[in-house]
Amino acid sequence: MRTTIRVLRWATLGLGGLALLALLWVLGASQYQLGRHFEPRPERLAAPSAALIADAPRQARVMGCVGCHGEGLRGKLFDDIPNVARLHAPNLPAFAARASDQQLAQAIRQGIGPDGRALWVMPSGMYSNLGDDELAALIAWIRSLPRRAGEEEGVKVRLLGRVGIALGQYHSSPQIAGKFRTEAPIDLGPAFAAGRRITLTACTHCHGPSLSGQPDAEGPKGPDLGIAAAYSLDQFRSLIRTGRSASGRDLDMMDDVARGDLSHLTDAEIAALYAYLAERAKRLN
Repeated sequence: MRTTIRVLRWATLGLGGLALLALLWVLGASQYQLGRHFEPRPERLAAPSAALIADAPRQARVMGCVGCHGEGLRGKLFDDIPNVARLHAPNLPAFAARASDQQLAQAIRQGIGPDGRALWVMPSGMYSNLGDDELAALIAWIRSLPRRAGEEEGVKVRLLGRVGIALGQYHSSPQIAGKFRTEAPIDLGPAFAAGRRITLTACTHCHGPSLSGQPDAEGPKGPDLGIAAAYSLDQFRSLIRTGRSASGRDLDMMDDVARGDLSHLTDAEIAALYAYLAERAKRLN
């Protein structure tokens, strides 16, 4: 009996030791990734046209900037996932006040902060497709916004989130942006270029860099956008503006994205987007 108790005691101590080692490894590996520095590439910024500058506030809504950072981009808690992470988008006018245009461009398009550390959750993969003049117009608009006090919590990663980072399930924005530079939606030629352009800066974050869906933890898990072919143009327009399927069912996350972001697309943009997605489905089937 005493021998059994002794064996159980040592087994418990052994398991406890293994658990402690596993915890230390998770904390160490995740902290390395969270604190990892990247060398940003120099960004090229082209002088934007007056039309691009005037349209920048609307484009910022379509691309989800306002949805994540709040009105005036003053910062906003946009998700709080128990045991995983608390995600708070920063106050961008305050951030811009202490960053150069080059640093802002690198943060937006490469996911690298002014200190060289990786940003997390920032959809730089999608924003890496912004044109030089579009990016410059967005930066000019950010700088035009009044600086007001806002919360600066940032991203707080909890234990399960650290486990995901340590195991390679969650990646930083620079790592994801690298993937987006090697994959892209199929090019269907000049007739469908306008619609393809919209997918690059409004759809790829949720539906993947090639629009074939997100099967892993890289971002929100949207389906392959071949599903658009099942809609008529009128039904698709309703989907983009309301987030409801052809049958009238709310589509979870699409509901929020459509109402908050995609509803700011014009009718002409929605028609171009539909034409591209319908043709893409036809060509890939």
